[in-house]
Amino acid sequence: MSQTNTMSPYDILDEADTARRPWLVRRGLVPESAPQRSLALGGFVNQIGTAAFLATVPLYALRVIRLPIGQVGLGLGVAGVVGLIAGPPVGHLADRHGPRGIFLVTLLIQAVSMLSLLFAHSFVAFMLAVAVTDLAGASGGAARGPMIRRFGGDEVPKFRAYLRSIAFLASTFGALAAGVVIQLDTGSAYRALIVANALTFIGCAVVMCRVPKLEPLPSSTEPDRWLALKDKPYMAFVALDGILWIQGEVVTYALPLWVVLHTHAPRWFTGVALAVNTVMVVFLQVRIGRGIKGGPAAGRATRRAGLAFLVGMGVIAMAAGLPGWAAAAIMMAGVAIHTVGSLWHAAGSMELRFRLAPAHAQGQYSGVFGMGMGLCYTIAPSLLGLLCLSWGAPGWLVMGGLFVAAGLAMPFVVRWAGQSREPIAS
Repeated sequence: MSQTNTMSPYDILDEADTARRPWLVRRGLVPESAPQRSLALGGFVNQIGTAAFLATVPLYALRVIRLPIGQVGLGLGVAGVVGLIAGPPVGHLADRHGPRGIFLVTLLIQAVSMLSLLFAHSFVAFMLAVAVTDLAGASGGAARGPMIRRFGGDEVPKFRAYLRSIAFLASTFGALAAGVVIQLDTGSAYRALIVANALTFIGCAVVMCRVPKLEPLPSSTEPDRWLALKDKPYMAFVALDGILWIQGEVVTYALPLWVVLHTHAPRWFTGVALAVNTVMVVFLQVRIGRGIKGGPAAGRATRRAGLAFLVGMGVIAMAAGLPGWAAAAIMMAGVAIHTVGSLWHAAGSMELRFRLAPAHAQGQYSGVFGMGMGLCYTIAPSLLGLLCLSWGAPGWLVMGGLFVAAGLAMPFVVRWAGQSREPIAS
């Protein structure tokens, strides 16, 4: 069912709204259509609260609920595993019953489960609250995917790049809010942030009510809720892409510990490195993503990304033993190279995420894609800790080599996928 064959009243309002803001649209500061702007605004509001909460929830459990550190880690780990399994079945529901309604339900569930943390006074209550929140969050991601694909139209790479830039910007604001709360370090501050995060879910739901309802796309075959898991080329893509998404933890997790434990660079350098990474993503992701359309182009971009990760991580590894100023300068160059790789990878990943999935099962495939990303973030701290921090400079090169191998394999997976479905670049 096409979304562009007829002119709806919503489209007429959208054209009028765009006419009032031609410069913003022309400069790419806002998406071209009203549904795209609503998706972007809703994601921005949601991500601010989520980023702030993720940075403070361990301290809330320690300081306010007074759980032992072991129980805090176990509760968050169980919640992460629960979230991983939610995506495909909920994505299937979104495909069969329409994604917007499912997404709104997940937002309301997250708001309620977030507020329930205020009344959690035991390990079991804490674990249940965060598990339901993660479950609904992963489900919401699976339901949001089809809306991004269908409202993105022929410009999905550009639109998804814009959404990633917006998410990075929102995460920055969320981190700043978390910093204030951590500095205050009081029960009232942590509780206020939890309430604020619950309100962001409600705010996102209000914004999403402005998005037109999407009817389910008819399937040419009998619906199969496990279709994505049986799609071997797509599962190969998810596995390789999951390895590559570990790159996101290199700058946020491995680099700060590397700076403190293995270099003479000033500790404030970690904040500068994160700022440079964020600014590059916010201002360059749309430009990079605009030129990557079709499966072959996405495969080549992913291959370049793997090579950039190896070079960037090799440069960062050279900082060990250098004087402070030299270590900071060489690591800044490494961070810039690594970030360019992350721009290529994100653009290629998001293009393949949608291009390799059949139109009628975007939600289910988005759920499987989310499983791959979630698994990578689960194993990333242990893997990076072993290689980059325990092995030192050789470990950075080994990790970079894993990225190169995954990137080199991606074009072959794209061609494999192209043999079993419609041409990906069509």
